[in-house]
Amino acid sequence: MTERRAPTPAIGTPGDAQTTTPDPGDPETPTVPRLQPGDTVGILGGGQLGRMLAMAAAQLGLRSHVYCPDPDSPAFQVASHATCADYDDQRALALFADQVAVATYEFENIPAEAIAYLSTRSHLAPSEMALMTANDRLVEKEFLNAIGVATAPYRAAETRRELAEAADAVGYPCIAKTRRFGYDGKGQARLDGPGDLDAVWNQLGPAQLIVEGVVAFDKEISVVTARTADGRSATFPVSENSHENHILARSVAPARIPDAAARTAADHAQRIAAALDYVGALAVEYFLTADGGVLANEIAPRVHNSFHWTIEGAVTSQFAQHIRAIAGWPLGATDLLGAVEMQNLLGDAALDWLGVLADPTAHLHLYGKGTPRPGRKMGHVTWVRPHTAP
Repeated sequence: MTERRAPTPAIGTPGDAQTTTPDPGDPETPTVPRLQPGDTVGILGGGQLGRMLAMAAAQLGLRSHVYCPDPDSPAFQVASHATCADYDDQRALALFADQVAVATYEFENIPAEAIAYLSTRSHLAPSEMALMTANDRLVEKEFLNAIGVATAPYRAAETRRELAEAADAVGYPCIAKTRRFGYDGKGQARLDGPGDLDAVWNQLGPAQLIVEGVVAFDKEISVVTARTADGRSATFPVSENSHENHILARSVAPARIPDAAARTAADHAQRIAAALDYVGALAVEYFLTADGGVLANEIAPRVHNSFHWTIEGAVTSQFAQHIRAIAGWPLGATDLLGAVEMQNLLGDAALDWLGVLADPTAHLHLYGKGTPRPGRKMGHVTWVRPHTAP
């Protein structure tokens, strides 16, 4: 372990800030823990999301302490303090907890044991329950369906035989996924028919799996909502997303979808946050079907790549909103500042940073990572253009 100081349900119309406000006189409204400028926010995970959270915290007068096992983590470059240690190092976790006013995380695949230990020693936001729900795909789907949020059909499988039975139950084509530790297309494989069963089981098994039916969708969309400990919430306009090789390539906002679908997506995100008693920014990814239906794909209990455009494209960025929420501060407005487009810079695309800067309207963000690799998120570019007349 090394510790060092790092180097220097009320829904509005789509596009409006959407807020719910509890009655301040309601005796059930909990007391909100409130940080003061100069306090330290702890961030588990040192990737680009942790980097942007640390930068947002600094803008609000808060310090950040990033905890991550990777000494080359880009968040270390901008944090006030950093701890480089494994997530199973309880001594390091204890020292980290003692030095922060609140702890949060930038990704959901942190070992459960680390989160459980940390939650006994520090104020953790979002909560352990939120993380445990979101990082197991089966638990996540069961939770969503239980609160009335529709998903694709699914079945659990732990053996080759159960994989075949699950695929028959949901129908071909379908997707087999590991229940945990999958992202950007990792830990999953498509089955177009029974002939694929052996190859998919050899690729993913033996493991706890979930088999999901393939959804015929028109668009992929996402929503980020933020919620405070006293139940106040604010929801960003819906983002419309395009993927390449299972990795987000482009997002635009406002999404070009029917108003009813936008309201449903926002309502479901707020319903999920309330059911989890969530504190912080929560992302929900959806499929929009041809008949206008909205099916939840997955929950991300954190800030999300498809809303990086909020840094320049919204009144309040998702990163500042998350910091405000976990600090017990008032939430900011979520209105768009124009028509927004964001493109991820994957792999070698980031090497053309000078070409990006040649466009005076482009907002370039490079994450301070090392060698580009195919599919590696090295940065992103955002454009904010005036709204066009209807």
